Amino acid sequence: MNRTVTLATLDHGLVTLPEPSWCLGHADHIPCNRADLTHTGTEHRFAFEGDDLLVAMLAQDPHAADPDRQGPGVYLEQTDYSATLDVRGLRQLAAALTVHAMHLRTLAEQLASIQAEEGGR
Repeated sequence: MNRTVTLATLDHGLVTLPEPSWCLGHADHIPCNRADLTHTGTEHRFAFEGDDLLVAMLAQDPHAADPDRQGPGVYLEQTDYSATLDVRGLRQLAAALTVHAMHLRTLAEQLASIQAEEGGR
């Protein structure tokens, strides 16, 4: 069954659009322009020693001006983490980044599956 969601926009009033199964909903929606409507999935935080390095989540902006953003993708945000590390710390960071890369590959496979279901991109 296809889900839809109706959201208030500042420039087009109420807009009804299909809601992907991976979208977590829009409970905290604040009216915005239609081009800024975004579906988001589960937030994945990639950390090192308790500090976030990267945040990633499935995202889709169905009315974005840029057609490349209209289909599903993975939104990535890098933090401003900085540190001076010794040899041990640097090796630990490298190990953490290796694990994070594996999780990013898993997100890529999930995205590929979603895009295949939607007819490719």
